[in-house]
Amino acid sequence: MRDIDAIAALQDPVRRRLYDYVAGRGEEVSRNDAAEATGIQRTLAAHHLDKLVEAGLLETESRRLSGRTGPGAGRPAKLYRRSTAEHQVSLPSRDYLTAADLLAEVAEEARVDVELQAAARKRGRTLSDGEPVRELSAAAELLRSRGYEPFDDEGVLRLRNCPFHALAEAYPPLVCGMNLALLEGLLGDSDELRIRMDARPGLCCVAIENSKNNES
Repeated sequence: MRDIDAIAALQDPVRRRLYDYVAGRGEEVSRNDAAEATGIQRTLAAHHLDKLVEAGLLETESRRLSGRTGPGAGRPAKLYRRSTAEHQVSLPSRDYLTAADLLAEVAEEARVDVELQAAARKRGRTLSDGEPVRELSAAAELLRSRGYEPFDDEGVLRLRNCPFHALAEAYPPLVCGMNLALLEGLLGDSDELRIRMDARPGLCCVAIENSKNNES
């Protein structure tokens, strides 16, 4: 029921806009920022943000934005960020994650990394339109459609969401290698883009950049 409640909370258009804004920022967001970005009053934003927290979609903390402490430092601001919890709804109930976890465990023990990466690269090619992606903007559009939530980081395309997060946490070398190969197949063999492993806290393990960024 918790997952159904979470999904239901996003049916409200105001809450959906607020959630998309907070999730897209990738950092803590204040009520004032959320209200201004979505064009609603602060009190209304606060109400809907707290409803999203109750639904388990957002997390909150209180912190003084000025960084000061003691008298005169002002009241702490309530800040919001996307929850790390995952929500899935399947009717009737299905448990694909357990099956995936078991398969990953066996694959890791059998050390079939090379075979898995080859299969992932092949699957990536079947998911593409057959043409190599040559520009970061086109890569971002394609990856956004696959749920990776790409964003520009000073010319490097990074990904806020890993669609395989739970498995990647449990089997990082196996699953991150699979993910890299999948994106190599999806984006195609292009001399213009470089797809590389660059694991960072809170982000997908893969980064994409223009090949010329690495020319000496």
